[in-house]
Amino acid sequence: MIRICQPGDTERIYYIINEAAKAYRGVIPADCYQQPYMPLAELTREIAEMTFFGWEEGGEMVGVIGFQPVKDITLIRHAYVLPRWQRQGIASRLIDNMKRLCKTRRLLVGTWADADWAVALYVKHGFRLMPDKDELLKTYWKIPQRQIETSVVLGMEMGK
Repeated sequence: MIRICQPGDTERIYYIINEAAKAYRGVIPADCYQQPYMPLAELTREIAEMTFFGWEEGGEMVGVIGFQPVKDITLIRHAYVLPRWQRQGIASRLIDNMKRLCKTRRLLVGTWADADWAVALYVKHGFRLMPDKDELLKTYWKIPQRQIETSVVLGMEMGK
């Protein structure tokens, strides 16, 4: 079941993101990986800027997706599923929900270039790699140059 997240869900979102992001260890550049992957203070700031939805199984939130309208597009900012719940279609349902909710002409997502499983997931859902990823990352995200160098952007036209 998908539901919009509330302020009381912050600790659970924090847990899901940091557990799922352990998959990045040894995949993304070591200077881009930290533990916790997303500190609570950073997540709290980001929650104030975007909307999160959670996927629940048996009353327990096991996956999250965060989105943020920026200028003329919508960004998928975070999409994570707890490791033991992965490969069960939860991320797909969260992404499909975002596609239905998107009210802008374009939906974009940034991810690590070496996170081939994430890139493949978005491609499976109709996203395509954007050739102007550096320009997009500088225009719509607030991330360090090193992250820009090691990331990709995938996009989808929404026909609106």
